[in-house]
Amino acid sequence: MPLEYACIVPHPPLIVPEVGHGEEKKIQPTIDAYKHVARRIAEMKPDTIVLCTPHSVMYADYIHISPGKRAEGDLGRFGAPQVSVKKEYDTELVAELGDLAFESDIKAGTLGEKDAQLDHGALVPLYFIEREFKDYKLVRIAISGQPLIAHYRLGQLITRAAKRLGRRFVFVASGDLSHKLTQDGSYGFAPEGPAFDKQVTDAMRTGDFMAFLRFGEAFCESAGECGLRSFIMMAGALDGKAVTPDFRSYEGPFGVGYALCGYEVSGRDESRRFAAAYETERTQQLAEAKAGEDAYVRLARLSLETYVKSSKRAKLPDGLADEITGQRAGVFVSLKKDGRLRGCIGTITPTMDSIAAEILNNAVSAGTGDPRFDPVEESELCELVYSVDVLGDAEPISSMDELDVKRFGVIVTKGHRRGLLLPNLEGVDTPQQQVDIALQKAGIRRDEKYTMERFEVVRHK
Repeated sequence: MPLEYACIVPHPPLIVPEVGHGEEKKIQPTIDAYKHVARRIAEMKPDTIVLCTPHSVMYADYIHISPGKRAEGDLGRFGAPQVSVKKEYDTELVAELGDLAFESDIKAGTLGEKDAQLDHGALVPLYFIEREFKDYKLVRIAISGQPLIAHYRLGQLITRAAKRLGRRFVFVASGDLSHKLTQDGSYGFAPEGPAFDKQVTDAMRTGDFMAFLRFGEAFCESAGECGLRSFIMMAGALDGKAVTPDFRSYEGPFGVGYALCGYEVSGRDESRRFAAAYETERTQQLAEAKAGEDAYVRLARLSLETYVKSSKRAKLPDGLADEITGQRAGVFVSLKKDGRLRGCIGTITPTMDSIAAEILNNAVSAGTGDPRFDPVEESELCELVYSVDVLGDAEPISSMDELDVKRFGVIVTKGHRRGLLLPNLEGVDTPQQQVDIALQKAGIRRDEKYTMERFEVVRHK
């Protein structure tokens, strides 16, 4: 088998004694686990180590694979320039993987390198591995802002590419867990932090890679996680393989979670085809969501799908209730794909002669006119989840004490600049967060004088 061992490892620079200067002793179980994993890799004597790091160049829509014949780097930015690694890249495996990605329409390859130096997400694991084993070539892969499943798919291709070339490789998934475990940590505390670490380490211990794919994007962002996409790429490389997890350690003394887990491959296991299972599950969830849509959301879907497919505006269908055709209100239409925002456009006050007309207009704008996103393509339509917010009348407020992020949206105004944030959004937990985001959208500084209004919405899904 091309892949017989894989591992999840953290990458805190202070774990290296030349950087930590004694602080590394506070995470001795992590060091001991690292040494065990490095020895296991040395016993395997792989031709190549494929290492995924969250700290190489990261693009929203493209997974970068490091090009060139070789790379080097050091920990100089952490005060230890003497700690350095220089490795030859496995150029044949990189080329084969790039070809497979192109054939499979997966957005990954060697374009867009911004820094050829090895990053600390690669250097820290290699520091330990190099002390046990040096006779290997390296493939370094970044992560991207693409959906989690895209990283799993690339992992599958890595194993296919290695098999074609007759390569024996080890996969090293470099990544810390939550960065928000304690109030005194560098990133502060969020309740999602410990919850994320508990859930992800449970999945590591049991080899439940489907759990990796089910993590919600908003939850991960709130938790301040680092390495999930690395872990998922590793899971993809192990697709269809029987694995024995060897969970070695978990610690979080500096407010960041560090876990190490190895996976011994013992053969094939068709029940562990997680990409196929995930796609089936997602298709069913999308079908159920679509079947449960009310008239407001069905109208938004009709509008955008008609426009994307035909470049024509949809007409109001017959039989709509008076509440949607006989009333006027501001309306926001939001689109999500794979749990992430794909577009959101709306009107604070009515601009059309009915709520229905407002929905028709704003659905097209959300899908094709949100400047934060490319226009929705026809191939994406079946993956979109819609919501429609009908706004109530806005009322002036004098203090954030009058806000409730679950109940009220907020409008901030300074002259002609105006920003709005809807209520009950994932990751927005306090009035201060709500107002700050609205100010940012409006281009208003915190220290400027501005007015605030609040409003309620009726959300349709």
